[in-house]
Amino acid sequence: MAQIAKLPSILVLEDGTVFHGTSIGKIGTTTGEICFNTGLTGYQEIFTDPSYFGQILVATVDHIGNYGISDEDIESNSIKIAGLVCKNFAHFYSRTKAKASIHEYFTEQNLVGIADVDTRQLVRHIRQRGAMNAIISSEILDVEELKKKVKEIPSMQGMELSSKVTTQEAYEVGMDNPGKKVAVLDLGLKQNILRCLLDRGLRLKVFPAKTSYQEMAAWNPDGYMLTNGPGDPASMPYAVDTVKDILANKVPVFGICMGNQILGRACGLDTFKMFNGHRGLNHPVKNLLTGRCEITSQNHGFAIKNEGLEAAGVEVTHVHLNDNTIAGIRVKNQKAFSVQYHPESNPGPHDSRYLFDDFVQSLN
Repeated sequence: MAQIAKLPSILVLEDGTVFHGTSIGKIGTTTGEICFNTGLTGYQEIFTDPSYFGQILVATVDHIGNYGISDEDIESNSIKIAGLVCKNFAHFYSRTKAKASIHEYFTEQNLVGIADVDTRQLVRHIRQRGAMNAIISSEILDVEELKKKVKEIPSMQGMELSSKVTTQEAYEVGMDNPGKKVAVLDLGLKQNILRCLLDRGLRLKVFPAKTSYQEMAAWNPDGYMLTNGPGDPASMPYAVDTVKDILANKVPVFGICMGNQILGRACGLDTFKMFNGHRGLNHPVKNLLTGRCEITSQNHGFAIKNEGLEAAGVEVTHVHLNDNTIAGIRVKNQKAFSVQYHPESNPGPHDSRYLFDDFVQSLN
């Protein structure tokens, strides 16, 4: 096997902390909010998850890339993370169905990253200091210059990003399915959400994020799906207004992740930016309706506030057991519910797949 040359790269955090490592992917510079994911598998699903748009990802697993890249493992049509930070980066892979190495994949899609970083030290630092902006560069090796540039990165709070990753045109899938029709509001759609709905015999039409209720209602759907997505839900009044109209017409609706936050805001609840957010495959959630606990896949940096639930006519259905944040809600006297995690996660736990069945049942 050919030896891969290791070129220097630098990671600088907003608070001035500096990490040195080696370049992976494209030689260049990238910026974004730094976050970490504790999942041990599924790196390609994570890289292509639109909810990560605008974020530099720290992988806490010890090595990344050992099973290469496969077309079957994507959640969107391209890499969505802004950059990658990892400890050991595998330039060579050992899976027969893989079509390329992760280095080739990154280079092809112009992703800038850094390896050979002490990610345990980095994650401990982020956990103590909270989410912050960062810059990775393998072309600018002047630390002082990078410290100046990282101060110019806009905050994730107040940033609207769904319109940057949503479909540009509406499209239908599952036209031959015999089941009910569901309109999917694409706020940053993961493809496995569609697969889970299609597996249940539903006909789907996916609409751009800024589609009005009237445009979607013209298709005469039996229910609505609100997807995951990136950015600050407080910056998305267009989606909130659409969901308000859905609720006013008392049509079944199911929201996931960003969809949960938008449903909450449509009911009059506020959202807030979390200190670190939840990103991983092993987050414990309690279903307050059944008393059962679920191991869930999560990826979010914002959540619904606890205040004003009674006045909003909203019931909390799920709670995150690590910090007691809201992990699911339902609107009283309506067939409208949502969760702050990913029941479609693949790979990841399948404890929450029942939610899709609950949604299908609500369409009857």
